[in-house]
Amino acid sequence: MTQESRGERIAKWLGRTGVASRRDAERMIEEGRVKLNNHPVTHPATFVTPDDLVQVDGKVVEQPQRTRLWRYHKPDGLVTTHKDPEGRPTVFASLPEGMPRVISVGRLDLNSEGLLLLTNDGELARRLELPTNGWLRRYRVRVFGVVDEARLASLANGSVFDGVKYGPIEAGLDSRKGDNAWLTVSLREGKNREIRKVMMGLNLHVSRLIRTSYGPFLLGTLQRGELEEVPGKTLREQMPKASEKTAPRKPASSTAGRKAH
Repeated sequence: MTQESRGERIAKWLGRTGVASRRDAERMIEEGRVKLNNHPVTHPATFVTPDDLVQVDGKVVEQPQRTRLWRYHKPDGLVTTHKDPEGRPTVFASLPEGMPRVISVGRLDLNSEGLLLLTNDGELARRLELPTNGWLRRYRVRVFGVVDEARLASLANGSVFDGVKYGPIEAGLDSRKGDNAWLTVSLREGKNREIRKVMMGLNLHVSRLIRTSYGPFLLGTLQRGELEEVPGKTLREQMPKASEKTAPRKPASSTAGRKAH
């Protein structure tokens, strides 16, 4: 039996539908939330073909569509999750009607803003997050306190604060007015709230954090709450392995699918 006739592993298939990342799909299988042809799936190595019926939480999951990617200017005050137990507003509830099911590439915390990549393909999200890409994630950071430029520069050699080891961070002073300053901060992989914690270790309080780029993808002129699809040609150039699932198409209009807040 060929790989094509056997189908695709269900966890990977669910990832491509945008239901969840492969890891989350495996967890959903363990929790008994996934059915294949009306039978519970008990193992992530189960295979799916185009003729199969897949359900998650009792809802039919459509066959994966072509891979798509969007740039979104996340405002502060939104959590990057589909459901929040505290009832806070979410990124996904803020998206315009008609958007397919999407997941985020990484996260931005509640009080952070700026570029957030969204995709309907969990496998693409996983690849975009891999540290092996070596992609810089660049931020504009406003801090309160006295900036020591020598200590900022030393972050490039890695640092340890409160017993936690952090990798190299490129940080430089852009401007200063009184006790407030703007920094440009770049890193290639980051722990949860890393920039805030490292700045706290330098006795600086982060009052604003804006992601301006993620690898080759830029925030550009997107306004808060605006959304713009990355043209398929650009996606294929930056992520060649995604080309098999991204059919050539005309670039989306710069205003298509936008929703301002």
